Amino acid sequence: MAGMTLLAIDVGTTGVTALLVSTDASIVAKGYQEFPQHFPQEGWVEHDPAEIWDATLAACERALAGDEVPSAIGITNQRETLVLWDRETLGSPMKAIVWQDRRTAGICAQLKADGHEAMVAERTGLRLDPYFTGTKITWVHDNAPHVFAGIKAGRTAIGTVDSYLIARLTRGLHHITDASNASRTLLYNLTTGDWDDDLCDLFEVPREALPEIVPSYGEVATTDPDCFFGLSVPIAGIAGDQQAALFGQACFVPGSSKCTYGTGSFVLVNTGEELVRSENGLLTTVAWQHPDGTREFALEGAVFVTGSAIQWLRDGLGIIRNAAESEDLALSVPDSGGVVFVPALAGLGAPDWDPHARGTILGITRGTTRAHLVRATLEAIAYQVRDVVDVMVHESGVKLPRLAVDGGASANNFLCQTQANQLQVPVVRPAVLETTGLGAAFLAGLGTGVWTSQEELARTWREDAKFSPGAMDAKGHRRWRTAVERSRGWASMD
Repeated sequence: MAGMTLLAIDVGTTGVTALLVSTDASIVAKGYQEFPQHFPQEGWVEHDPAEIWDATLAACERALAGDEVPSAIGITNQRETLVLWDRETLGSPMKAIVWQDRRTAGICAQLKADGHEAMVAERTGLRLDPYFTGTKITWVHDNAPHVFAGIKAGRTAIGTVDSYLIARLTRGLHHITDASNASRTLLYNLTTGDWDDDLCDLFEVPREALPEIVPSYGEVATTDPDCFFGLSVPIAGIAGDQQAALFGQACFVPGSSKCTYGTGSFVLVNTGEELVRSENGLLTTVAWQHPDGTREFALEGAVFVTGSAIQWLRDGLGIIRNAAESEDLALSVPDSGGVVFVPALAGLGAPDWDPHARGTILGITRGTTRAHLVRATLEAIAYQVRDVVDVMVHESGVKLPRLAVDGGASANNFLCQTQANQLQVPVVRPAVLETTGLGAAFLAGLGTGVWTSQEELARTWREDAKFSPGAMDAKGHRRWRTAVERSRGWASMD
């Protein structure tokens, strides 16, 4: 196995990261390429699939600059985003509707009013929220009849970002997705492990347009040399980004958990082969499916806006030059000066679930400075994660022994310490922060025999830092919960 590498392709919400990962779980090369975000109307978020593909090629070209030929490819991706493409030309008839997009709030409200929410929750483990893929397809049916005609005629394929990427890598030969991505669509039945005909009917989805569901690891496709730098490489790992991060953090034992601080924050706890259903705003999701068909599950709390709130401070308000500056500014003041920021810039996710909530800043006085607002933003990230973990511990019946963290904002020591204080459990940060890509590489290596077991993978995990809990700011959290209530329903006032 000397010299063997795996290529992980991680298609996020703002860019594509390509990692070459060695057999000791070290990153030996990396490429990154951003792609544009499109906001055609308030609450709408779109990506151009062709721009995602171009960014993928650019990132992979940089990672493969040393003429390394990977033994296998693992793919991980932003989830829930709807992508449509022509089966022959691979061109897309419309832009992708991104997971952050809120345009289907009215469709969700009508489905709830019609009494469908209980059935949907029981079968899918999800909620009727614009976040998920199913209502996006309903929107296409209702608002883009010329596009939907291509779907009905069999010319246009329906998929998520992983399916689209595999179609491009294989020149359209494969139309597949894995169970972790399928379980985020509102169309997948957690009990049967397959697409659900009743759900397809409810959301106006022709089942034949959907991808085949395959295991999360194992050789499921091969790249076409004409499409991918002359290389014929097995695609042997597929997982949604948060499940891939759970895998990359070696959270293989029930009760083990991780939080990824990315565009949003996503907390997952492994529940093993047991389906744990939430009564309080968490999601039940497939963590990964083994080649023999057995599945492991997770409880998930999805917080929509965390890292992107830091990005907003930089790009929208211009009060910081870069994300790293936020830590120094937060530490330059003893507290937030009474300022509370609810970063509901795309509504509220778990556990509150309000697509009509909007960003709210409370407690501003004449003495408020940018440092107070920056500190309040970092505190808000920690408070949101605490809210999710509190519910998670209550519903799973398992007290988390620790929380493993990753993603860009986990490099912020102030945030990690604040998180440990709020949770009153240790927060551990791995030596490799790119755990989403690492998880995709792990799956690809497991699928091709580079590693033989999850236990072998777990031995590659290395700790960078551990944050032990200090005093909890209980008053700050109570103030935060009051602010959340004041942010709710704002957009519905229109």
